[in-house]
Amino acid sequence: MAPGASPCSPSAETLITIAADPKHLRARVGITSVLHTWGSALTHHPHVHMIVPGGGISLDGSKWVSCRPGFFLPVRVLSRLFRRLFLEKLMAAHAAGRLNFFGNHALLADTQAFAAHLAPLRRSEWVVYSKRPFGGPEAVLAYLSRYTHRVAMANSRLIAFDQHGVTFKWKDYRIEGRDRYKCMTLGTFEFIRRFLIHVLPKGLHRIRHYGLFAKGPCANNVAHARELLAMAKPEDQPAAAAVDPSRPTCPCCGGHMIIIEVFARGATPRHRPTPPTNRIRIDTS
Repeated sequence: MAPGASPCSPSAETLITIAADPKHLRARVGITSVLHTWGSALTHHPHVHMIVPGGGISLDGSKWVSCRPGFFLPVRVLSRLFRRLFLEKLMAAHAAGRLNFFGNHALLADTQAFAAHLAPLRRSEWVVYSKRPFGGPEAVLAYLSRYTHRVAMANSRLIAFDQHGVTFKWKDYRIEGRDRYKCMTLGTFEFIRRFLIHVLPKGLHRIRHYGLFAKGPCANNVAHARELLAMAKPEDQPAAAAVDPSRPTCPCCGGHMIIIEVFARGATPRHRPTPPTNRIRIDTS
């Protein structure tokens, strides 16, 4: 989103609108959005990664509404609305004179030419990708940290540089297995050009917060959400099913622990924890 544009990006407006729709979640959600502009070969590949809680505060503010297990919002509906909002805001930016065109694209400065250029995009399918929930707060922080403060080229990917150019490692996503890891050499000026594509203009923030996480009301919204989550009980669990006070409490979170086995000192426990299978694959290009 260009500086000075609408306070809500097309991607955030799409999620907020569909989540509040009575046919879907019927709730106000919070969003943390991180802009990522590069591909592994320093190509221009702008996209956003969004962290969204698995639910939101009901429209009347009386309860917390959780999404269905394994399902948040329909991606096809998200794709259609995102396509419309993105193209509408792009046309509005063009009409306001906020878009500049150079070289072979100079003709797109004309309104009719620009509209004709966008026409095929209105008929093609757009893709919105939604992943299942993370394993916990630590996993969310680990995911976000990969995108928030990295630059387009990490020092660990640089192999060599000389009078011919710069050599670095990159990943070819069209190939599976170890063969996808390759080396590329670019001329010095081309390497600098590609790197500078990903330096954000002044006033454009990489991280933005929307909905419940918007800067002004964020503290009050989070406090209210915590109150509602503390009150919420599973629908299949009666309110009278209180926790046994004799059960030991966790020294970290204070919750009551579940005893899975008791064994004598020095003995080998029979229970073997199963390693987690929901490993999070994080691609930082």
